Amino acid sequence: MEVASLSPLLSPTYLPCRQEVRPLSKLSTALPSLQFCSHKGFHTRHESLRRALNSAQSSLTGIPKKHGSALWQCSDAKIEVCGLHHSCKFHVQNKFARDVIVRSELAAVGSPEDDYSLSKLKVESKIRGACFYAVTAFTAIFLFILMLVGHPFVILFDRYQRKYHHFVAKIWSTLTVTPFYKVNFVGLKNLPPQDTPVVYVSNHQSFLDIYTLLTLGRSFKFISKTSIFLYPIIGWAMFLLGMIPLNRSDRRSQMDCLKRCMDLIKKGGSVFFFPEGTRSKDGKLGPFKKGAFSVATKTNVPVVPISIIGTGQIMPAGREDIVNSGSVKVKIVIHRPIHGNDAMMLCEEARNTIASALVCQE
Repeated sequence: MEVASLSPLLSPTYLPCRQEVRPLSKLSTALPSLQFCSHKGFHTRHESLRRALNSAQSSLTGIPKKHGSALWQCSDAKIEVCGLHHSCKFHVQNKFARDVIVRSELAAVGSPEDDYSLSKLKVESKIRGACFYAVTAFTAIFLFILMLVGHPFVILFDRYQRKYHHFVAKIWSTLTVTPFYKVNFVGLKNLPPQDTPVVYVSNHQSFLDIYTLLTLGRSFKFISKTSIFLYPIIGWAMFLLGMIPLNRSDRRSQMDCLKRCMDLIKKGGSVFFFPEGTRSKDGKLGPFKKGAFSVATKTNVPVVPISIIGTGQIMPAGREDIVNSGSVKVKIVIHRPIHGNDAMMLCEEARNTIASALVCQE
């Protein structure tokens, strides 16, 4: 038994079919959104369907009209659609079937329940997104107070690495992401010692990348847009952490940013770059800019490539209002440090290394 409906041209009509669906190549070309199944003695009085069938007939070449009825000749069946006033009859003349009815492809591939499930998933993702920001704001308020109280001591005794602030940031990021997704770290043994200055580079998929990387507990400084520092609590916390501001449209700001990075490395700190410059909208790895690698070669420090996998599926770029199901596993792959004196060669090697881990997940 097969259910057939006249959607969207007709209101759904459910009738049992006596024969299997037979492909009709030429008619399917003319009516790409329609399929045909057999049923004896089916009639319809719908004017819209009659006009659609007549329009399809006129688009087929080499097909004659006969006494007001349209005749199609197909490879495996002959179909005669007889139109009289507002009534249409369908006759299939072959040894398998006698009559045909029109059925929308939507009836074959989907159902109202599928649309309801999709809408439900979207609503759930938005609710999870609202909960995510509620959790991160609530925890940030209290932890920011701890950072603020300890800031004078950090400036006096640990001005460049600011390990205390990064420890608080690790607690904050862990409390934020744990209810929504789990992070799996691979290659932790490749991390250099805590006090060794290095340049970290990784791909950039999502707003969640920074939260995820902070759970590492390493004292590195991100390069961030100047406008982010104006955000209450979070922007202020970034200032206390010693993050480096950047105005992408200002050439002088770019040069000052690189200079600050080199000064920080020379004084024992580490910096973290997203060489793509922005988040990937399709999940694919974009071209790398060589600024991070110029800093590494000029300061003679290693580059540690990191591959971030899965965050773009949970919170896609441009959709920061949603958090999809945490069933997607987030993986952070830490690769071996690479050395070199040529910024372009370092850039190419780091990109290939990061891409190798991303390809394995496709």
